[in-house]
Amino acid sequence: MNHLALGGSMTALATPFKDGLIDEPAFVRLCQRQIACGTAALVVCGSTGEAAALSSDEQAALISLAVATSGGRVPVIAGCGGPSTEAAAAIARLAAASGAAALLCAPTPYAKPSQEGIIAHMRVLAHVSDLPLIVYDVPGRVGVAIKDETVATLFDRGLTIGIKDASADLGRPPRLRALCGPGFMQLSGDDATSAAYRGAGGNGCISVTANIAPSLCASLHLAWDSDDLASFARTRDLLAPLHDALFAESNPVPLKAALAMLNLATGEVRLPLIRASETTRHRLAEILSQVMGREEWITSHRRYALAS
Repeated sequence: MNHLALGGSMTALATPFKDGLIDEPAFVRLCQRQIACGTAALVVCGSTGEAAALSSDEQAALISLAVATSGGRVPVIAGCGGPSTEAAAAIARLAAASGAAALLCAPTPYAKPSQEGIIAHMRVLAHVSDLPLIVYDVPGRVGVAIKDETVATLFDRGLTIGIKDASADLGRPPRLRALCGPGFMQLSGDDATSAAYRGAGGNGCISVTANIAPSLCASLHLAWDSDDLASFARTRDLLAPLHDALFAESNPVPLKAALAMLNLATGEVRLPLIRASETTRHRLAEILSQVMGREEWITSHRRYALAS
């Protein structure tokens, strides 16, 4: 398995729709904005990207488009999910053929496999793609948690290079470091606790909020890496209300509403999701008015290390 070092702010990209179809020009603009604002990697076709509502052809098109837009400037990580191992393996092959640098792999939803079943599932995905694999622990979505010992087994067997941890368990980074060592990448999958996750020993975050405020999210992690704790704290506190509002309804419903307010994409989602409520939109509008001025200032000055 190839090695890939990741850290800092990575974005779980939304998939923009227009009249029911993927809005490819808007997707390219989202990718370009992320790269220009200091995002370290693009994550496509994950839960934020509504992968469950995308066809395999659509997923291939999105991965290829992200790879072409990046042009090697940042890696593209492809979500690799499905209702069965066979279905996920088909996506893994597709992602590899489309130029993805790594896979983001959760256990299959609804099936609730055992820990040995999770290991077997990840083994198949790693072998069919020959890509670095990031394990995605998101029990709220798939109905089963990945135990620390299972993560360590996957790492010891060369089946994974890291984890996207959406458990919000801030005691976990030191536990996994003890089991796996410093070479194992630990990435937060929970924006609300991502700053605390860095303090607990994590390496970065695969972020929903970075769709909206990529420069601020990048500056948060660079402030931590630069030991600028004052800027880190200011940015953390500025982003906190936005983190909260973006999860007021099922992700990516509020995110799509916020993107529409910024004229970056439409607010369209695919059923069974529906557009954000008026209450959520009003709340987002208030928070964006407080956050986006700072986001735009950092972007215009190309300063991602400080948010003083």
